[in-house]
Amino acid sequence: MLLPGRTGKPCGQRVNSEAEMNQKNFTVGLVQMRMGADPEANFAAAIGHIRTAAARGAQIVCLPELFRTQYFCQREELALFDLAEPIPGPSTEALSVVARELGVVIVASLFERRAPGLYHNTAVTLNADGAIASVYRKMHIPDDPLYYEKYYFTPGDLGFKAADTAHGRIGTLVCWDQWYPEGARLTALQGAEILFYPTAIGWHPAEKAEFGEAQYDAWQTIQRAHAIANGVYVAGVNRVGHEQGDILGNRAEGQGLEFWGGSFLADPFGRIITKASHTDEEILIATLDLGLMEETRRNWPFLRDRRIDAYGGITKRFLDPATSWNTDGEAK
Repeated sequence: MLLPGRTGKPCGQRVNSEAEMNQKNFTVGLVQMRMGADPEANFAAAIGHIRTAAARGAQIVCLPELFRTQYFCQREELALFDLAEPIPGPSTEALSVVARELGVVIVASLFERRAPGLYHNTAVTLNADGAIASVYRKMHIPDDPLYYEKYYFTPGDLGFKAADTAHGRIGTLVCWDQWYPEGARLTALQGAEILFYPTAIGWHPAEKAEFGEAQYDAWQTIQRAHAIANGVYVAGVNRVGHEQGDILGNRAEGQGLEFWGGSFLADPFGRIITKASHTDEEILIATLDLGLMEETRRNWPFLRDRRIDAYGGITKRFLDPATSWNTDGEAK
């Protein structure tokens, strides 16, 4: 693999240092799948995909966002809260058995029932021994046409998280989080070697012809930028297929959503290593070269050159022009 060189530096075959050789590479499997109306059938299909990914060498397998069902947030309906479950709960228990049997780490996005009337969109990481390694509650919650997530999900309160697993240190975020560089940065600063974004994103059919290409390109570009800015691997793991939020025959009115698939893995310099189609179920398999992560950060030392003394304003909603600000973001 070629070194991401800089002006004045040669670009050639990378030579592994002692530090790089002590790092442990690992293989990931990204499951792009289609969801039907039956949650139990979707769950069974997901387990089948995990088994296939493991058979192909995957050590960490990531499923799409809310993979148990079609994307139900296309309408606001009280009865759909019944889809939620506790964590730990039935899904984590079943996936724990699979993780332990196969010796793989599983990233699974679930509709969490935390308490009566309190629900989250949650990514659970199950370690290779079946134990829960991490629970991440989606921090950024959208409210857009056919993406009515604020009705169902409380914003996360666990912060951005990275966790050690049997095969690597990983960070998990969820879908809408992928548009926010702050979340990627805070997760990468905890030592994550890869950021997983289980996702459910697609086109409004009436908009696809005019805006579809630009929308997908923006989605991929922002995540590639996270990879570059932080010198980490980034995986966007999407669902695929046309849906109307059908849950056992209960479906939303209208044209529904066409989930655009296009799942991908980007390396620490933002290059696409592998990418899925926009139409088919696929399992992407790729090995992460952690030596490349080290080498990229040495040559493009963005973390070294951060001005952490000057970013106070980033915690403000907006820096109003009428207000004079100190460099730490506080009003004078």
